[in-house]
Amino acid sequence: MRIDTDTLVLVADGRKLLLLRNVGTPLIPDLNVEYGEEQPNPPDRDQKSDAQGQRPSASGLRGQSSAGETDYHQQTEDRFAKHAADLLNQRALANQIGRVIVIAAPATLGTLRQNYHGEVKSRIVAEIAKDMTGYSTDRIAQYLAQVEPATA
Repeated sequence: MRIDTDTLVLVADGRKLLLLRNVGTPLIPDLNVEYGEEQPNPPDRDQKSDAQGQRPSASGLRGQSSAGETDYHQQTEDRFAKHAADLLNQRALANQIGRVIVIAAPATLGTLRQNYHGEVKSRIVAEIAKDMTGYSTDRIAQYLAQVEPATA
């Protein structure tokens, strides 16, 4: 895939994000880190302090029906993905970005899509459902240069 000069690449999962900008050429991309952020997100079991809540059942007998158990780990990941979308939204509305490529873990990509502003949507040239937050910028650039646009 061609990565035009000045294209912004968001690489994200539920706890880490990188904003990379191509300062190289379309044929020889050079991704520089423009912004990075990581948040701790311990497993759900480490975030809970209480047992699952209960509510009266339809028959009125206590304890026969339970409220759904909250997954705090997933909630934290969803909030972080929304935060990543908000970063893109702010930059798009301030006209600080042109073309955008998004690489995100599949669940994160779904949350991102729900939170994009129209300005971001109009600038996205490719979305890739893949977790690459642990990859080096060189490896990400190499991957993007090899991937076919139709598969992105």
